[in-house]
Amino acid sequence: MYWISVLMIVSFFLGAQSSFAAESATQNTRLRDKYTELSKQLNNNQFKRPLHMSSMESSDNLKGEIFAVVSYPFATVNKALTNPENWCDLLILHINVKYCHAANKEDSTVLSVYIGKKDEQPLADAHQVEFNYQEINSTPNHFAIELNAEKGPLSTSDYRILVEAIPIKGGLTFLHFTYAYKFGLRGNLAMQGYLATIGRNKIGFTIIGKSADGKPEYIKGVRGVIERNTMRYYLAIDAYLAEINTPEQDILEQRLLRWYNSTDQYATQLQEVQKEDYLAMKRKEYKRQQLAQ
Repeated sequence: MYWISVLMIVSFFLGAQSSFAAESATQNTRLRDKYTELSKQLNNNQFKRPLHMSSMESSDNLKGEIFAVVSYPFATVNKALTNPENWCDLLILHINVKYCHAANKEDSTVLSVYIGKKDEQPLADAHQVEFNYQEINSTPNHFAIELNAEKGPLSTSDYRILVEAIPIKGGLTFLHFTYAYKFGLRGNLAMQGYLATIGRNKIGFTIIGKSADGKPEYIKGVRGVIERNTMRYYLAIDAYLAEINTPEQDILEQRLLRWYNSTDQYATQLQEVQKEDYLAMKRKEYKRQQLAQ
């Protein structure tokens, strides 16, 4: 009986390994197929970088998605983004993120993130969102991590940030980023109020047609909102990765500058504050974040 039990355990373990390996291979293949599918769009688009964006809106859900080639080796990207402690230094670059702290809770890592306005704001006036960090897969050729939050501000819920990547030729990395959440009645009313006032003329990135003078016309409304936010988070990832090897004393300043300058490339969609105002605000927020840890 003892040896039968041992054989059953070994058999189960080997079967689990085989299943995991097959799943990892499937995920790698799926992302590699997507890279092939998007090759033309990655090489020819309005972003002037190898990037493809899409968005989706349903009755109670919003999702933005980016596929991009980043100029960093897969091992560098993997090491940086699969360490939950790095995410707070990454997220604080986003103009609406006022504070982030990572802590272990019940055998998992939770990121306590405060979301607020685009100018200086006390934490007491910002909205706290608790993201559970989860590593879905980590192999030499594919990794995937998720940040999930059950609740957000104004009756929003089911926040999901997904990042996964594979290595591609030339020492580059193909990265997939998703940002999604659900919204209830209160959130929908707040969104409609925003779109009727200060968000009325703001646009996203999806081209939906051309004007009489031949200029592109861009999506507006809630899809415009999710696309702008998706791009801000993606540019935070890119800015974080770009300065990995910058000396410690300069790294914050260089990341802030890179994030702002990247958003300035899409000023029509993303410009909200002047550079010096952004830098001054983020220096204070980063210092507050460091002192609290």
